[in-house]
Amino acid sequence: MKILHTSDWHLGQYFMMKTREAEHFAFLNWLVEVVEKEGIEAVIVAGDIFDSASPPSYARKLYSDFIVRLQKSSCRHLIIVSGNHDSVAVLNESKDLLQMLNVSVLAGLSDDLNDHIISLYDENKKESALVCALPFLRANDVMKSEQGCSAEAKQMSLQQGIQQTYSSIYELAQQKNRSESLPVIATGHLTAVGCSVSESVRDIYIGTLTAFPSALFPAFDYIALGHLHRAQKVQKSNHIRYSGSPIALSFDETKKQKKINIIEFDTDNSLTVNEMEVPVFQKMLVISGDLESVTEQLQALKRELDGESAWVEVKLQQAFYLSDVHALLSEQVLESEIEILKISSPTINENNQYQGSEKSTLDNLTPTDLFQHRLEIEDSYSEQQREQLTMLFAEVCSEVEHKS
Repeated sequence: MKILHTSDWHLGQYFMMKTREAEHFAFLNWLVEVVEKEGIEAVIVAGDIFDSASPPSYARKLYSDFIVRLQKSSCRHLIIVSGNHDSVAVLNESKDLLQMLNVSVLAGLSDDLNDHIISLYDENKKESALVCALPFLRANDVMKSEQGCSAEAKQMSLQQGIQQTYSSIYELAQQKNRSESLPVIATGHLTAVGCSVSESVRDIYIGTLTAFPSALFPAFDYIALGHLHRAQKVQKSNHIRYSGSPIALSFDETKKQKKINIIEFDTDNSLTVNEMEVPVFQKMLVISGDLESVTEQLQALKRELDGESAWVEVKLQQAFYLSDVHALLSEQVLESEIEILKISSPTINENNQYQGSEKSTLDNLTPTDLFQHRLEIEDSYSEQQREQLTMLFAEVCSEVEHKS
């Protein structure tokens, strides 16, 4: 059985005021073509189907149209789990209807973990694999808040809660699997220890859990992860992987090729993972250097483009400030398909010397950064009070972030 692992579509995302609708439409069409060409029998989407809890109507239509098209393909199973960006209520709207189409939607954690164990069947209707389809695990799903707990205690409690959830569902799957010895696959939407994170990835356990140790996962045959946008193995483990997002969601993601994972198991349950590169549906690139170098690179790019559009970030690196840099660079891309969406330049200190770090603005500060900055300028709080305020603010941020 061939199983396709993808995640982090973020349908409905706007990138610096630019819609991604055309890119997502092209990706989903390409994905259906891959399913047909490769004879994929099951598709797993490991969270963040939508970019926000209230996705625009066109994003919902892309989602539903993809499901309809998949019905006419070789795929017999579609498993969708929620991510931290997804609304439980939105995904559950059509859950019962989609179940009639062999689409399993796991938006929130059920009281009965058996609800999250899905059997996959081959073309002869023989059970071929089990999927422990766990969605993004919110803190209130797996732990109880106790008054007076330190940040460290909460972090440990959350980690233990996630570990226990995976251990419990693995044991249930093994009980169902005693006679068949089927491969057991798990899903997850979290940050694992030792992985590379891009600018567009939002912390999902603010102030309580930075990353989950992969050693705490039970012995699943494959773990299909979502949340991180760069395709990668976890701690060099072939069976624990992020597929990454299908399109670049920030300029720093343009450095890495986007991928999907196609997994297969032999008769002895040995695993083969084939990574397939996702085509680039919107050219994005970063240009850096002084004004002369950037100008030359923009002119070269204009010559290279053949009716193709390009979104550009310019990192201007020179030791003096230019007040009219936006106008100067805009002139360079007139009558072309190049759009400069972001210009960053170094800060200049009192002695007018070049500094490589970028200036902090509201664009690149998180709410937590702002809160910490405000807390630092207060001299009336003790260290214990600062720690308690930080923890309370983290809880509020987490509740707002994950409210559905």
